[in-house]
Amino acid sequence: MSVTLRTNLGSTEAVLSDDGTLNLFYQIADIVSRDLKVRFLQKEDDVDSVNWIFRYKGQNFTLHYSIYNGISILPAASKDAERNNKVLTEMAIVVGSRLDNGTAVRKRA
Repeated sequence: MSVTLRTNLGSTEAVLSDDGTLNLFYQIADIVSRDLKVRFLQKEDDVDSVNWIFRYKGQNFTLHYSIYNGISILPAASKDAERNNKVLTEMAIVVGSRLDNGTAVRKRA
């Protein structure tokens, strides 16, 4: 699976799937939980979107699913966007490689 890193106003978003299903969201949630050893702190499930918040390496992130935009990991608001972006990139590589055993990470502004 190819992961796209999209940067907007200094904050990076890891797009894991542009058209992912809810089933894929749950697979990714399992990878994040199991392989990155995190637990979800808050879960918000709506009709057309799901947002699960977790903490990784001292930073807060959201695993996001939308029927319109797919699946991504977003950083929470932070004063240290550079560190957030670095940690997010590391996570995207781990998750992408677990889904596809050898993902390519693309950067897009």
